[in-house]
Amino acid sequence: MFLEEILEKGGLLDKLTSLDGPSGYEGEVRNFIKEKIAPYVDEIFVDRMGNVIAHKKGNGKRVIIDAHMDEVGFIITGYNNDGTLRFRALGGINAKIIPSKTVLIGPDKIPGVIGAKPIHLQDKAPREKGLTYDDCCIDIGTYSRSEAEKLIELGEYVVFDTEYDEFGEGLVKGKAFDDRMGCLILMEALKESYNADIYGVFAVQEEVGERGAFIASLNVKGDIGIALEGTICADMPNIPKHLSATEVGKGPAISIMDRTSIFDTDIAQDLMELGNELGIIHQRRKAIAGGNDAATFHGTGEGAKIATLSVPCRYIHSAVSVASKSDITNTIKLLVAYLKTL
Repeated sequence: MFLEEILEKGGLLDKLTSLDGPSGYEGEVRNFIKEKIAPYVDEIFVDRMGNVIAHKKGNGKRVIIDAHMDEVGFIITGYNNDGTLRFRALGGINAKIIPSKTVLIGPDKIPGVIGAKPIHLQDKAPREKGLTYDDCCIDIGTYSRSEAEKLIELGEYVVFDTEYDEFGEGLVKGKAFDDRMGCLILMEALKESYNADIYGVFAVQEEVGERGAFIASLNVKGDIGIALEGTICADMPNIPKHLSATEVGKGPAISIMDRTSIFDTDIAQDLMELGNELGIIHQRRKAIAGGNDAATFHGTGEGAKIATLSVPCRYIHSAVSVASKSDITNTIKLLVAYLKTL
């Protein structure tokens, strides 16, 4: 595996994160992934929800490895008389971080800017509490409702317009690290050979309630389910160390529990022991906030033993995230090594 190449500007991660795929609109991402993984799997199936299920046949345990294709974004809900657009979130995006962000709208990638009243003109309440979605609009450069209606349809999706790049010492920045990181790791893992019966699930609509993975879990019943994520990270100077869920540069994060799951201690222990044995740096995810697709695999049918393996990402669910290249490569190495033990 030439892992460094896939993380360079113009490499696989750049291509994945540059695709548009908010919840419910994952088509671009789905088509790209299907094409790239086809040479490495025995069969590919797309269910009615739009999940991609890739099967590598084996004789051992039935293992589901999940990464979700969707990213947080927005959806157009209306027009203003001045030609600007009304919108709401697809997934969990804090309204405080959205003003002045550049966005792309729909498959034609029409550029826009999220606008808000300048701070000079704001009353005390929005200054202290922050703006809401009702205080913002998307400016596409039109001057009337009729002009805007000709360009943009109601229900059109919106994503952040962010360029992927390398910076600092071994870091990368870009949009949609949650969860194109997981997609990248799963795509690389599918290139290897295993004894276990592997089902790679590239799921839809995780950011709006794990909807795609729920359907996949009904159709693919596994003994083990592993969710791959780009996860929260708060290793910042104003946050006490014990409140930092994960730290960039400290390796893949192995979850203990979250809002929807308590993860299997045996799998977690196996992952940590394997990491120690192979010299793959890793960490425990200390926060229990959030949730992911793993919950659907142990809460459906007979259930499955589950684990979550994540890449720490700063500033998640915003216009740009930051991650460490070494964390990404170590996550791939640890996952592949674990699967080869089954």
